[in-house]
This record gives sequence, C-alpha cells and structure tokens, in this order.
Amino acid sequence: MQNAAHRFIIADDHPLFRGALRQTVEKFFEGSSIIEVGTLEDVSAALEREDDVDLIFLDLTMPGMRGFSGLMYLRAQYAGVPIVIVSGNEDPAAMRSAIEFGAAGYIPKSLGIEVINDAVNTILTGGIWTPPDVDISGESDAARMAQRMASLTPQQVRVLMMLSQGLLNKQIAYELSVSEATVKAHVSAILQKLGVESRTQAVIAAAKIEAGQWNAAEVA
Repeated sequence: MQNAAHRFIIADDHPLFRGALRQTVEKFFEGSSIIEVGTLEDVSAALEREDDVDLIFLDLTMPGMRGFSGLMYLRAQYAGVPIVIVSGNEDPAAMRSAIEFGAAGYIPKSLGIEVINDAVNTILTGGIWTPPDVDISGESDAARMAQRMASLTPQQVRVLMMLSQGLLNKQIAYELSVSEATVKAHVSAILQKLGVESRTQAVIAAAKIEAGQWNAAEVA
C-alpha cells in the first residue's frame, strides 16, 4: 500500500475494464480518489473541475480521442498532468509514438495488475514507464511531428482535429463559438507550424497523427 493519497482519472469507455482498473489502483494506492470517465469530453470536464489530478489512465480508442490527437490535445491543454496510456495495442511503434506525443507511460492491457504499482510510482516520481521487455528505441518520424505539434495552442489542436473530421470553417466556428475569421487565423497558423502548404495537407497530417504514423515526406 502507498502512504500518500492521490487523485486519479480512469478514462475508458468500457465500464467493466474501468472497474477492474479502479480496484487495482485502490489496492496499491489506498485512500486515493478516483474519477471514472468514458469520453475525451468527460476527461476535459473532470480536469476543469479538479485542479490537483496526479495522473490520468487514458484509453486511445474511447469516444472523442481520434487516436493520438486526443492525447496531444490533453497534453497541450493540461500540460501539468501526466498521462499513462492503457491500451490493448501492444505494438512497440505505438508505444514509442505515445511517448513521443507526450504520454508519461504505456501499459498494455494484457499485463498483470502488478505492473500498475511499478508504472504509477515511476511516473509520479517524474519517470517514463513502458514494458521493460519491449524495445521502443529507434528513430521515428513521429518525434519530429511531436516537436511541431508542441507549438500548437490547445485551440489549434482542436481545430486540427475538426479539420480531420471534414468540418468546414463555418462548422468549426459554430462548434467553438468563435468567428470564421478566428478559425481561418487558426488554420493559417496550423499550416505554418506543421510545415505544410494547404488545408488538404493539414488533414493528411492529422490522419497520420491519429494513427501515429507521421511521415513528413507524404505531406510535403
């Protein structure tokens, strides 16, 4: 058991898995407060209400996430809160991309509950945790994209996600309660920061971000 009480968010759209993860976390971190949510929107709402969250357990495939775009939005909007991905995807490339896009750890769902204790303690002390028997070293185009993405504001990340959904400027403006001129300014800034020349290329970039398969040559 851990001595210090913590506040965690478990974000997954499967109630049974949330419940199992909650029991595991409570076993190792007695007295901690745990918030359960099932969508990206609910994660944001919880973070707006709570200003002292220690760690988010995040599923990449729940509603609103759009792959790594959701992770990057949360990292941009709530930079002080570490995120550990809990996923059924055990591809080392996905793990590497998640870390490059800002996650503090990656826990495959197939691993036993004993890794939760080690992973969380590593992250809470400022470390990065991935399965010790998985090699995620090597160069990745996603790392360069992550550096570019880090320069986007939270609102620009949201606009980019909406562009990838095929929304027009007018629709984006309505969703964000801003003017079309503001959306156009965001789009221009996104193109410049991502190093692309057109809205179409930005959409291609967004698709690559979601899949964690960024390749600058394909949108240049």
